Amino acid sequence: MNAKEEMIENQLMGRDIYDEKVLQAMRAVDRKIFVPDNMKDMAYDDTPLPIGKGQTISQPYIVAYMAQTLDLNPDDRVLEVGSGCGYNSAILSRLVSHVYSVEIVEWLAEIARKNLTRANIPNVSVRFGDGMQGWPEEAPFDKIMLTAAAPGISEPLKKQLKTGGKILAPITDTFQKLMLIEKKGVDDFKQRDLIHVRFVPMT
Repeated sequence: MNAKEEMIENQLMGRDIYDEKVLQAMRAVDRKIFVPDNMKDMAYDDTPLPIGKGQTISQPYIVAYMAQTLDLNPDDRVLEVGSGCGYNSAILSRLVSHVYSVEIVEWLAEIARKNLTRANIPNVSVRFGDGMQGWPEEAPFDKIMLTAAAPGISEPLKKQLKTGGKILAPITDTFQKLMLIEKKGVDDFKQRDLIHVRFVPMT
């Protein structure tokens, strides 16, 4: 069994990742493309990895858990706040119609674009900018995912979410927790706390 299959079997299926579409996406995307050259032998380890300047690529389990939790549909249009190195976008791209990813760190936005091109992924658009302002020109979105810890969800993001849509975000209080927020009406949001997590803080 190779390292990727060990990751799928032990880190994902061995825990609570059961969605076959998510498992297929994790199989299809080569995480080695998205990690620095000196860390490629650790690409499928059960841990986040540094990608430079205090930034990280998320642990495979967390990427799979977040994708599964959002209950993604093939025709969904998803806004991702925080492109990072592009790995999370790449996984989402296998599950939805299009991913619109906004990255506030310019060099990271460029790395994400290069990595996604290298991985032959056509249905992700990456923009350099403040993700908390969303992507108004492409709104509304079916789902929104934050990949860095924030103190809360901005009003622009809430407005750009379709009614019936969901936001998944690591929220910082006294500690970080993953929170799922459903939009029930124009100003009606229902939120549910999930697991404790540790993400890089939102810039």
